[in-house]
Amino acid sequence: MKPYYADSNVTLYHGDCLEVTEWLAADVLVMDPPYGMAFQSGYRAEAHAPIAGDKDTRIRDGALALWGTKPAAIFGTWRAPRPDGVKQVLVWDKRGVGPGMGDLSLAFGSSHEEVYLLGRWEKRTTRRGSVITTESSPSELTSRIGHPTPKPVGLMEILIAAAPEGVIADPFTGGGSTLVAARNLGRKAIGVELEERYCEIAARRLDQMCLDFGTEVGK
Repeated sequence: MKPYYADSNVTLYHGDCLEVTEWLAADVLVMDPPYGMAFQSGYRAEAHAPIAGDKDTRIRDGALALWGTKPAAIFGTWRAPRPDGVKQVLVWDKRGVGPGMGDLSLAFGSSHEEVYLLGRWEKRTTRRGSVITTESSPSELTSRIGHPTPKPVGLMEILIAAAPEGVIADPFTGGGSTLVAARNLGRKAIGVELEERYCEIAARRLDQMCLDFGTEVGK
């Protein structure tokens, strides 16, 4: 299949990752899939459309079934079932979000996400704790990037720097933070994105040699 975007390190395809399977040739899976949140933002005036397939975890689980037992890092939430075979759970502490959203009548907001590690992740960098804190404001990233749920590039760099060697796969590319982070670290990466508007965003960020590292405080 002809790539939507390609450079010396990154290849991006437009399509359904359950049908466009070039990403399966990679060595490490790093993805932020639809995982059952039925996300739809009404917070901003330019409210974003729902994330495709985000009513349950079937698309995530279908991608994992194709991937098999190779190493993977997968974003998720305690509100939805974790994937099978999780070896370790990391917590992304979104310090820039403040107390978080969710049910505003409750005493505590939701200001974190989980990251599930599958397969074997040997120590490759300085060993760190299981909580990764970032200062980047999700709403600011959404405004700047144009995707409703972007991940800070600095966060993705931490995960990819710790990942086993080889090519990175991201079959739910979204705004392209994983691909940008992989290229920043000199890693090759293969991405797939269903929505052409998000392919365009990711390709533009890559084409502009975007090095938006983000700010984070490791915990």
